[in-house]
Amino acid sequence: MAETQPSKIRTIGRFRTLAIDVGGTHLKATVVDDGGHFLAEPVRVNTPVGRSPRAFVKALAKLVAPLGDYDRVSVGFPGAIKNGHVLTAPNLGNKRWAGFELEAALSKVLGKPVRLANDADMQGLAVISGKGLEMIITLGTGFGTGIYVDGRLAPHIELGRHPSRKGRSYDEYVGNAARKRVGDRKWNKRVKRAIAQIRDLVNFDHLYVGGGNAKRIDFTPGADVTIVPNTAGMAGGAGLWKD
Repeated sequence: MAETQPSKIRTIGRFRTLAIDVGGTHLKATVVDDGGHFLAEPVRVNTPVGRSPRAFVKALAKLVAPLGDYDRVSVGFPGAIKNGHVLTAPNLGNKRWAGFELEAALSKVLGKPVRLANDADMQGLAVISGKGLEMIITLGTGFGTGIYVDGRLAPHIELGRHPSRKGRSYDEYVGNAARKRVGDRKWNKRVKRAIAQIRDLVNFDHLYVGGGNAKRIDFTPGADVTIVPNTAGMAGGAGLWKD
């Protein structure tokens, strides 16, 4: 299934935003303009799963050092976020994340204002139209979701932690570990079923499907569904600063 094309590197807009996409498998970063267009070649390293939050912050600072100047920072994080604090980080393998003030810690290390959001929430900001009830799901290490009403981000829900089928959560049902276990063919059937469940649950006007495994979808999901490139996880960083 073809994806829409990612943003090309160009220079538009007033502010330069360092956009960091924290995934369960990789850390990725670039600098974007106000429109989410890339101003630098993205950098990427493996996610240091199991490391302490402080060590994680140091790893992020090292990752972004080659990217040059920027005015502010946006971070998409794979877990529940509230007021700059991490509440949960189920795919990062360290219980010390609970309650960690990641926004403040990064701001101190990088010397710039930081805004922190769930990674799916941030990714959706790059692709939504701003009309009606829109939703994004991300298929990666786990299963992420974000919901938007007329372009405004709704309160985040960790749908990935909720039951999907036979007592298994969406993370367990369509996450990457499940895909590796059952194979792409059966995994696609599960994703198709999950989209149908979410369509009935949310009654969205449009659904976007992102994340590293979205490219593995081999079925046509419907006219109300768009598969988006994984680069949207960084491009959405500009959207966190649109008040």
